[in-house]
Amino acid sequence: MAASWRPRHPFPPTAMTIALDVPTALIPIDVQRAFDMAASSNPAMEPNGLRLLAAWRRASQPAELPLIHVRHDSVQPGSSFRPGQPGHPLRAGYEPRGDEALVTKSVNAAFIGTDLDLRLRRLGVQQVVLFGMTTDMCVSTSARVASNLGYRTIVVGDATACFDLVDADGTRVPAREIHRAHLATLHAEFGTVVDTDAMLAALGQRN
Repeated sequence: MAASWRPRHPFPPTAMTIALDVPTALIPIDVQRAFDMAASSNPAMEPNGLRLLAAWRRASQPAELPLIHVRHDSVQPGSSFRPGQPGHPLRAGYEPRGDEALVTKSVNAAFIGTDLDLRLRRLGVQQVVLFGMTTDMCVSTSARVASNLGYRTIVVGDATACFDLVDADGTRVPAREIHRAHLATLHAEFGTVVDTDAMLAALGQRN
C-alpha cells in the first residue's frame, strides 16, 4: 500500500509559532508600480507590506535580520515591467534604503538567474520571510524554490495579492479564490503562512 501524503501542518489548524531563532531575511518581491492594487485580491497588501518593512528596519540587526529587495526586470518587449517603462519602478516606500540589497530577476522565481541564494548563504541565512506580488506567480514560485533549497520559509499571506485569471475553459477565476488556494498549498507543503500582525508580534518579542 502506498504511503499516504500528509500536509506539513495539522488540520484543524493550530496556532502558529513564528520562530526568529536563526538568521532570517525579509524579502519583498516585485512591489512595482505596474500593479493595480485596487483591482487585486487584497488591496491591503501595500500598507501591510509597509508595516513589515518599517518593523523589520526598527528591529534589524543586519547580521541576523537582513533585508533583500527583489524587482522584476522584464526582458519581454512591451512589458510594463521592462526597465524604462512607467510601471517598472518599485512603489513608493518599497525602494531599498542605505545599504539594503536589491536583486533583479527576469523570471518568476527570485532564485533563478540571480545571486539571491549566494547572498543568503554568505549571510548565513537559514529562514526567509516572503511577501509581495503576486501570490500565485512570483511569491508562490519563490517560496517553493526557497523551501526546496532548504530554507525555512514563511509567507506573510495578507501582504501578498493577485488578480483574476481565466482558466483553460475560458471561465474567470476570482482573485480571492486564487489567493486562498495558493496560500493553502504553500502552507500545506512548502512553509508557514502567517499574517502581518503575527509577524510584527514575533519581531516585537525578539527585541
